[in-house]
Amino acid sequence: MKNNKWTNLALAAMVSLSAFSCKSDDVAPDSGNDGNFVLAVTPVASEAVADYLVTAKDLESGTVSILGNGLEQDGTYRYYVTHNNKFFSMLYGQGSPGAVTTYEITDGRLTRLKNFTSETVQAFAPVNDDILMMKISRNVTNPTASYYQLNTNSLTITKEGVVNTADVLKNGELAFFTWIKQVGNKVYAPIMSIKACCSTAFETAYPDNAWIAVYSYPDMVLEKVITDDRTSYIGRYFRDGLAVDEKGDVYAFSSSVATGNGAITSTKPSAITRIASGTTAFDKSYYFDIEAAANGKNITNWIYVGQGKFVVQMTTKEEKGGYTDGKHIGIVDVYNKTFKDVTGMPAINTIKAVTYNNYTPKNGTAYIGIATTDAVSFVYKIDAATATATQGLRVEGGSITAVNRVD
Repeated sequence: MKNNKWTNLALAAMVSLSAFSCKSDDVAPDSGNDGNFVLAVTPVASEAVADYLVTAKDLESGTVSILGNGLEQDGTYRYYVTHNNKFFSMLYGQGSPGAVTTYEITDGRLTRLKNFTSETVQAFAPVNDDILMMKISRNVTNPTASYYQLNTNSLTITKEGVVNTADVLKNGELAFFTWIKQVGNKVYAPIMSIKACCSTAFETAYPDNAWIAVYSYPDMVLEKVITDDRTSYIGRYFRDGLAVDEKGDVYAFSSSVATGNGAITSTKPSAITRIASGTTAFDKSYYFDIEAAANGKNITNWIYVGQGKFVVQMTTKEEKGGYTDGKHIGIVDVYNKTFKDVTGMPAINTIKAVTYNNYTPKNGTAYIGIATTDAVSFVYKIDAATATATQGLRVEGGSITAVNRVD
């Protein structure tokens, strides 16, 4: 059940972890707090250990622990997505194939449906009844993005293929998709342009441009590339920079962190742009300079909570980096072009990490995980209307890495 990393762990770490359930069963043990919320938690006892999945019936109060509880995930780096009342746990194999485990909730407990091996992918998202997964090459001799369509009913890959990433931008660089998003019956894929000469780095000669590739689905035929020169690229590596509101309008954020020669070379501010419903072009009448509104901070991640409002994670100018996840939480209203800092959060110097995979019922609130430097984790409820955070569920034994719900 454990992999060979255990041979390298110190004895003390092994002893402390022995209290955790080492379950390979198909059904999670009864935690006494069973429910439809699923949290991924990494044990604090040591580094390079696997997540545990635990369920909870309430995110706003109570306590849940991974001590003697939860389902251990095989492998160190796991990423999660929910779709069609199922929870998918995906192993990032760092270039090698990784396991994908599928669960459902039965009587408040996780039940494993299937475990299979897939290629390690860098972008994945629900599309129709599928999870569309993409393995994206940075190799100029093999400039492709392989896609796999995992049907969430049959739990089988029903279609796979490749797209040529050297033939998307027509600028001599490769297209690397930061994420993917279903928009109507199309797939939108925001792009980082990366130099074909430097396939091991995300550097570009075009730091002040944004692109979104539009693909048909399920055929994955490239129909158009949407472009804009008012921002740098959309989203971030492994971070979703697109959101679709109730009107069908698409909003996009740019962190402005494109690099060249080892340094950030974007000259445009972190900003939000829009693609109006029914169109495939950036709306030139809409532009929201986030840095100006947020006293120089830039967006690193967001979650749409409804009615034009987002809960955003941000970094300051001094913290800004291509792979730096923000610990500052704010509220962005894209309709009114306003920003507010969230009050009620722990002091920044006490926050170890903020989850980027979070849950919202789309009612103006979001639930995010905060791991603190004193080895305690809490779920915080963020109210967009009041820009306030309220401490909720306490998680013992580890750091929260994801907050989800499965119905």
